[in-house]
Amino acid sequence: MASQRQLRWSELRVGLTVVFASIVLIILIFLMTGSSGLFTHKITLFSYFDNASGLRVGAPVRLEGVDIGNVKAIRVVPGHGLTPVQVAMTVSTRFKDAVRTDSTAELSTQGVLGETFVDIDSRAAHGPPAQDGAVLPIHERPDLTDMVRASQSTLQNIQALLQRVDSIVSFVQSGQGSVGKLIYDEALYNRLNTTLAEFQKVAAAVTEGQGSLGKLIVNDDLYNRANASVDKLNAILDQINSGQGTVGKFIKDPSLYNNANATISQANQLMADVNAGKGTLGLVTKDQAFAAKVNDTVNKLNALATQLNSGQGTVGKLLQDPSMYNNTDRLLTETRDLIAAIRKNPKKYLTIRLKFF
Repeated sequence: MASQRQLRWSELRVGLTVVFASIVLIILIFLMTGSSGLFTHKITLFSYFDNASGLRVGAPVRLEGVDIGNVKAIRVVPGHGLTPVQVAMTVSTRFKDAVRTDSTAELSTQGVLGETFVDIDSRAAHGPPAQDGAVLPIHERPDLTDMVRASQSTLQNIQALLQRVDSIVSFVQSGQGSVGKLIYDEALYNRLNTTLAEFQKVAAAVTEGQGSLGKLIVNDDLYNRANASVDKLNAILDQINSGQGTVGKFIKDPSLYNNANATISQANQLMADVNAGKGTLGLVTKDQAFAAKVNDTVNKLNALATQLNSGQGTVGKLLQDPSMYNNTDRLLTETRDLIAAIRKNPKKYLTIRLKFF
């Protein structure tokens, strides 16, 4: 009987040890995997997302990369508009002052295919500390699916571009078009080869000093003449700088500037006198009475010209009446004939006869 009791007591102690070890292991696992202590106070925060993106209950909640809590619950709230997914987060009160009401929450992943977690950003937050039950706004960031969806149109455009390039390359390989003929046409190659040979001949002739271009490059006479021309030009520039000659005096002699300045001053004084109404030109410009007299004179001259054109008066008839011209012309003709007759026989016309009664 004693051995059975000892055996049972041993089994009981083993069982108690296993239970105690299991409890300790569970506590250790909870403490190691949790972001807060077992007996620390916590607050619950909420955020609403358009998609959970693989987020699970128990996922870490991080503030600037530091674990401050865990995801408590994930559920869909009908009628919440474009963000129907509610995420409840438990956060330790040790970080309550660091999480503000205007802090933003977003869903991030560890790497490209890592675990999804909630990342809270308080760098630009200035609101009061978040209390239990506060709702944090979200910060939307395109995930891998959005980037793939956005890049589909770009990939389609690239594919269409590659198809066009392939068709162009096929067209060129068939020897069609200018580029195709340039690459595959042997006649064009032969002509280019002939042209290059001609250019080589021209280059050789130029190098040997043949032709105008060859003499221009090889012959030293052109260089000597150009050098002499440059020397003469330098001499002329030196004379101009020294004030010699007309151009030199024009540039260096200050009397020309003084004369021009004096002339401009006198012209300015003359314009000032004219604007002030001084002198004859000033009176002509500014005196209204004189302007009225000139206008009246012009009107009278216009009236006189109208009368002359209409043939009124002696001068008008003299200008317009042809009979006056004809009579004058006939009188001049008869006078010329009388003078000719007197010169021919002066005794006939110059004889004086005296009669006494």
